Amino acid sequence: MPEKIPERAAAQLAFPGEVPLPERVAACREFLRREQEGLRARHAAGGGGRQICRERSWMMDALLGHLFDYALRTYAGPGAGSALPVTLVALGGYGREELSPWSDVDVMFLCSQKIARNAAQPLREHLSQQILYPLWDCGLKVGHSTRTIDEAVAEARRNMQTKTALLEARRVAGSQQLFDTFTQAYRAYYTGENPKDYIAARLDDQSGRRAKFADTVFNQEPDLKNGVGGLRDYQSTVWMARVRLDLTRIEELSDLNYVRAEEVAEFQRAHDFLLRVRNELHFISPRATDVMSLDQQPRIAEELGFAGADPLAQVEAFMQEYYRAAQTVFRVSKLVEDRLALSIGRGSGERRSFKDTLLAARFQRARRLDGFIVRGRELAADQPTVFKEDPVRLIRVFRHSQTLNAPPDLHLRELIRESLPLLTREVAASADATVSFRAILGEVGAVEPVLTRMHELGVLGRLVPEFDGLTCLVQHEYYHRYTADVHTLSAIRELDRIFTAAEPITLKYREALHETKDPALLYLTLLLHDIGKAEGIRGHAESGVRLALPILERFGVEPNDRELVAFIIKNHLVMARFWQKRDVDDPGTAAAFAELVGDAERLRHLYVHTFCDARGTAADLWNSYKDTLHTALFRATLDRLKLGQEADAAPLRKKTMTQQQLITQTIPGISADEITAHFGLLPDRYFVHTDAAEIALHLQMVNRLLRSITTADSVGSLRPVIEWKDDLNRSLTVVNVVTWDRAGLFYKLAGAFSVAGLNILGAKVISRTDHIAIDTFYVVEPGLGPVQSAPAQDKFARIIEEALMTNRDLLPDIVAQARKIAATRYLQVSSGEALQSSFPPTVDVYHELSMQRTIVEVQARDQIGLLYRLAKAISDHGFDITFARIGTERGVAIDTFYIEGANHEPVVGPERLEALRSSLNEVIAAPVTTSA
Repeated sequence: MPEKIPERAAAQLAFPGEVPLPERVAACREFLRREQEGLRARHAAGGGGRQICRERSWMMDALLGHLFDYALRTYAGPGAGSALPVTLVALGGYGREELSPWSDVDVMFLCSQKIARNAAQPLREHLSQQILYPLWDCGLKVGHSTRTIDEAVAEARRNMQTKTALLEARRVAGSQQLFDTFTQAYRAYYTGENPKDYIAARLDDQSGRRAKFADTVFNQEPDLKNGVGGLRDYQSTVWMARVRLDLTRIEELSDLNYVRAEEVAEFQRAHDFLLRVRNELHFISPRATDVMSLDQQPRIAEELGFAGADPLAQVEAFMQEYYRAAQTVFRVSKLVEDRLALSIGRGSGERRSFKDTLLAARFQRARRLDGFIVRGRELAADQPTVFKEDPVRLIRVFRHSQTLNAPPDLHLRELIRESLPLLTREVAASADATVSFRAILGEVGAVEPVLTRMHELGVLGRLVPEFDGLTCLVQHEYYHRYTADVHTLSAIRELDRIFTAAEPITLKYREALHETKDPALLYLTLLLHDIGKAEGIRGHAESGVRLALPILERFGVEPNDRELVAFIIKNHLVMARFWQKRDVDDPGTAAAFAELVGDAERLRHLYVHTFCDARGTAADLWNSYKDTLHTALFRATLDRLKLGQEADAAPLRKKTMTQQQLITQTIPGISADEITAHFGLLPDRYFVHTDAAEIALHLQMVNRLLRSITTADSVGSLRPVIEWKDDLNRSLTVVNVVTWDRAGLFYKLAGAFSVAGLNILGAKVISRTDHIAIDTFYVVEPGLGPVQSAPAQDKFARIIEEALMTNRDLLPDIVAQARKIAATRYLQVSSGEALQSSFPPTVDVYHELSMQRTIVEVQARDQIGLLYRLAKAISDHGFDITFARIGTERGVAIDTFYIEGANHEPVVGPERLEALRSSLNEVIAAPVTTSA
């Protein structure tokens, strides 16, 4: 039992006389082991988060108390140690008794200034040796300082972090009198200062920290401590209330009308739940950590007893509870912060209630509109009955806020929450409500902040009940970073930026939107595009159409526009899949996509929607390379829709014009005959998106390869010609390789890039009929973009020469490279802990009739050498790769290959395709690190 902790500590840690350090460390370890086991058992039995943290703090009190007593006794002699004016003080989380199972322990040795200077240093060294060394040997992480009272106050003046830590100082052992003197001195210090600077600094810290998490609690992998609505939000509220209002208990906030008593109770319950979750996270890790990864969430849900038909349902139930708790912490902490900010607005240091602050604000100059008052930069209610008089004002208030650029003030926000029952289905479906909401969506460039505020206050869910199903909905997909509701609002924010931002990347999307009949219609499309996820992720596009059509009709959207919105919702994933998995340089790709979309209006909406959807999914999901592919498909398809069958003749005209251009201009060392031969030896698809400069480079590389036959021995003539060129616009490096075509060329090139530590984003593979291969790879240095490392380039060249000239197997080198990579760089998952639905490994091999292509699509966990082994398996089955698109999203490889037979014929035999599929499934099932 926890109340027996002091007794157990006395039995194990009361060292008689002087005891060697190893014996004391062994006793301390055994004490901690037994107490930690008991702590975990009480946690598993349902122990509250706060209670378990208190008990671990009591464990540390008992341990540190005995070590402290031993240290003083061995320093001053039996009976004299208790007279030394020294106090062991707990700080921070330890001071407030909130130690999770593996949390750091912060302490201060408080020394009286009466201790002689010549005695202070030996005493400090003795305390460190006898207390800190045993703790470190036990594996504890201990922060420590030694200060006098004056030194502590002086450090608090210099450092806000120290000032905050000392607010929670608690005596563990030693002189009570010295600690009481410190407490009085420190309270006199922080109550004597004007609290404005501290509150302002803390508010800035809160704002900056939350911005790192996109100002939302709905992150897919939440940070329990520093995330929005996390433990730091709760703690900061306590700290600011202590400094500004001199409160010792959070409950006193309701006495001063800063929050209601029931809100304080909700605040505390949510805080307890967060602590319980963090305790579980520490136990299963087992280490100090605050980030709940996707892979840990199923086990946490199971251990905390959340019910569900399967692990996925358990996780959803658990995460929804977490998000509710985090929302509560964020809402209440933000409410207190806003009111504290108002309370220091006049710069005075007197203690004032929020009611006093609110009354003072009423004397500001005001302007009245539709039952509201515009005062300064905020919107307020003229009377508490404003919504009872006209419930549609619950919608109009946000339209007024939008047009006046005046957010609702604190009182109005609370009044909106309290008035939600007035927003019935009948009111929400009324013509006035519909007109107001459509007007909000029509204010292009300024929509997301208003919708977010409507969502936070509960109005959006009342107006569009179908959207409420997305609230707190966890998306178990590897590329999503936010819950479904926050993702939707983030996508709408991206659309706002297209209309308002000066970023070069947004200009072409703005132009595309201005070519549409109603650019604002896309706001409604984005709002509804994922609404089907409320019924399940799988098939959500189709179910989304079914749910969206009645909403569109309810909002009075015209039939033609309803059809357009429904089309985009149904196909909102298709455009990205096209350019991720197909060759955008192939005219057949644009032809197939043009047939799907049907007209330019749909294409433009889908083009912009896909961009906003991706950028609203995760900040790092979109890059210049993807943007280039996306825009290339858009423009090629737009040309196809405009020109129709005439588009088929365009590539031939371009090829002829480019050939004449290159013959007319002089390419050093290249004759007109060589140019003519080059154009006759390559398939037409090579010339579609290969510009004159790139063709000229290839001609020179081919020339160098052919000349090597006469200047090198038979082995040397196999050496490839390699050229590196940085593409800063796409933040990658283009690597051109020209060599003699041979079986397995692609997988050897892929393997050489892996051994050199470079990532492949994509590849185009082409061969002349005289068996000269021209392969183009788009590569990056991991995390750095274009390849700036000369050693990496040299290593690639050396490795590929050896592989081609000696037929060397690169797999051992790939395994060696994999072992050098830090484990955190690739997704490591313990068996049974991962949400397999998030990362379904799949292999699909099929013949695309419309394009006359045989296509291989692979989705698997990424790892060093995966591409090498996939390409080798394809080669071993007698197929050549003519195109590859290589993608990696948050640890998952998404690779697509076009393949053909050795004689360039399409592969259609089902037996051969099934055999290849089986081999590729074996590849993705066996990690490279276990295959050597």
